[in-house]
Amino acid sequence: MQAYFPIAVLFGIGIALSGGFVLLSTFIGKKRPTPEKMGPYECGLDPIGSPRQRFSVKFYLIAMLFILFDIEVVFLYPWALVFKDFKAAGLGPLIFGEMVVFLIVLGGGLIYVWKRSALEWE
Repeated sequence: MQAYFPIAVLFGIGIALSGGFVLLSTFIGKKRPTPEKMGPYECGLDPIGSPRQRFSVKFYLIAMLFILFDIEVVFLYPWALVFKDFKAAGLGPLIFGEMVVFLIVLGGGLIYVWKRSALEWE
């Protein structure tokens, strides 16, 4: 538990500083709201259309699929780094088989959404 103490202190300092800066700006900052400041900001240009415009569900579906397959890569990299250690311990085939099963499941998911035309952008 002592090995994690510096990490906990670092997180505590980070949370305290960020919270302190937010509170400090709330109390010290000047409050002069104008219609321009209170309006929606869109890259420095006047907003086009309503800010309450609805997006297609397809947009969110593609975003979630991107996150899903991005997380796959996040799991592959550390696995590749420690695979040599597992192989030296005699667990190489087992760990490799588990990763193959993981990739087959995710590949099956990719094929499923591809066949359902979930990746088609119109």
